Amino acid sequence: MSQTEFFSEPATILRMPSWLGSHVHEDRELPLAPGDYKVTPGDRWTVTSLKTNEVVYSGIGPVEILRERAAA
Repeated sequence: MSQTEFFSEPATILRMPSWLGSHVHEDRELPLAPGDYKVTPGDRWTVTSLKTNEVVYSGIGPVEILRERAAA
């Protein structure tokens, strides 16, 4: 067995506000590393993939790109 079968890889998470309230957020897993995304604040916050130039989020902010352990 390889080591990756025992330990899950850290996941890249896009954390964004929720319509449920100011202290509630929604998380969405992203496929690339945190450094592969650019967050641009403004009236509409955007998150862009630096590898593909794809806008993966456009909406209310603030948003964060986080590195978290994937659920086992």
